Amino acid sequence: MATAAQQLSMTRALPKATDQLLQFIYLQGLDTLTTLAFLLAGAQEANPLVRTLMNWFGNPLAGLVAVKIAALMLGYYCWNKGKAATLRRANVFFALLVAWNLFCLLLALGVRWKA
Repeated sequence: MATAAQQLSMTRALPKATDQLLQFIYLQGLDTLTTLAFLLAGAQEANPLVRTLMNWFGNPLAGLVAVKIAALMLGYYCWNKGKAATLRRANVFFALLVAWNLFCLLLALGVRWKA
């Protein structure tokens, strides 16, 4: 088992933007899950590219997976080229998108805000 000092040394050996890449991957997973949840609740996909791919594949899950594979490839490209700032901006965008998906899910399920 590695000591704390060894673990810290291994962490430092990772490329600088690894934490942004891991966050990006995590947010892609959350976006996928929240998108599937609101689609199952009856909401419609707002992104025209994703909507087109869902129709083209004939299966919403297949279209969504295709988009996510492309997103992960772009995230890997940014990480590999050291574009940490681009990954940070993408992470902010996808964090907001996941929050929006959750809001849409609540609306699709008929939850009403009470004052």
